[in-house]
Amino acid sequence: MKYQNLTVEKEEKIAVVSIDRPKFLNALNTETLRELEDCLKALSEDPAVRVVLITGKGKSFVAGADVKEMYGMNEREAFHFSLLGHRVLELIQEIDKPVIAVVNGFALGGGLELAMACDLIIASEKAKLGLPEVNLGVFPGFGGTQRLARLVGMRDRAGQSGSAG
Repeated sequence: MKYQNLTVEKEEKIAVVSIDRPKFLNALNTETLRELEDCLKALSEDPAVRVVLITGKGKSFVAGADVKEMYGMNEREAFHFSLLGHRVLELIQEIDKPVIAVVNGFALGGGLELAMACDLIIASEKAKLGLPEVNLGVFPGFGGTQRLARLVGMRDRAGQSGSAG
C-alpha cells in the first residue's frame, strides 16, 4: 500500500497506520481521508492483520481538519468533506478488528474525533486532546459531540455524572 499522506507498516499481525503530514501537524484534508478510507478497507479484509494502530508522524497525532483546505470550500464541498469524515470514522467503528489510537501529541478537533472512533486510545503524557472548534463558533463536523458524550457520559443538573444513553 502506497499513499501520499499515510505510512503503513505491518509487523506480524499488527498494522501501524501513521498519518504522515507533519508539516501540517497531520491535519486531515480530503486526500488524507480518502487514503485512510482505502487503507482501512484493505486492512479490514487482510486476514494477516489482527490489530490496527493509528498514529501520527512528528509531534502531532492529528491537529484537526485542514482548515486551510476547508476555508476555500463552498457549502456543497464542505458538506461532502463532512460526509467523508463521517464515513471514515464509521468504518473505523465497524472494522471487525481492534483499532487503537496511539496519541503522541495534538489530537484536536477531527483528530480527537478520529481517536474517539477507535476501540481504545493510548495517549502519551504529552498528548493534548480537545474540540477547539467550539471556540470558533462551529461544531465538530465528524460526530465528535455524540462520541464524546457516549465516552465520558453526561452530567445532570446537580453535576452528577450519568449515562449518556
